[in-house]
Amino acid sequence: MPTFRHGKRTAVFLNATDMSPYLNDATVTREIEANDTTTFGSTSRSYIVGMDDGGLSLSGMFDGTANASDAILSGQILQEDSVLTILPEGTAQASRAILAQGDMTAYEVSMPVADVVAISSAFQADGGVRQGFNLDTTTRTASGTATSVDFGSTLSNGAIFHLHVTSNTNGSATTFKVQDSSNNSSFSDVATFTTVNGSATTSQRTVVSTSVNRYLRTVATTGGTAAYSYNISAARR
Repeated sequence: MPTFRHGKRTAVFLNATDMSPYLNDATVTREIEANDTTTFGSTSRSYIVGMDDGGLSLSGMFDGTANASDAILSGQILQEDSVLTILPEGTAQASRAILAQGDMTAYEVSMPVADVVAISSAFQADGGVRQGFNLDTTTRTASGTATSVDFGSTLSNGAIFHLHVTSNTNGSATTFKVQDSSNNSSFSDVATFTTVNGSATTSQRTVVSTSVNRYLRTVATTGGTAAYSYNISAARR
């Protein structure tokens, strides 16, 4: 039987912000060129697959307070390489994840006389849109290692990893890593994000171009004892 999901579970991370409380729609588009190879004498057109492309749109409610939806999205219009992760099944570990790095191409504020002030935005993916899994979405007050997620097979072309630290009162340097394993027993580091110092929030994207084993887990190491919240997701390169 099919397993369907309700859209209310969707989570959206944009750079260092969990945008989910402001949004009510997220749309992802993946495209690929079909280049014409038709020659003289053909009675039907023929094609070969070209380069892939993609984009994302986010829409929801306007909030004009500091560090809320309007300030965050309007501030992206002049920025490059926004890090976006969308979780269409919610934040449960091993749920599906959509990863993209992109540039905002449009931001709109709509003010109907008889309805809520709304916002919408569009992003052009730089390097395509990739699908994978959520490795870890959690709040910790100490170091911790998550259970592993099985990608089902080796990521032979490499992998893309996104980190979003959305809140942080830890006050101590924190290092985030992703480890891989071929047997779900012996793990080794495959990606290490730049250390997050003090109580900073941040986002990072790391691309590994070599083969990555099928089992992946996250490791967070810190000397602090206060709360920090983050998401790490992975996709095939």
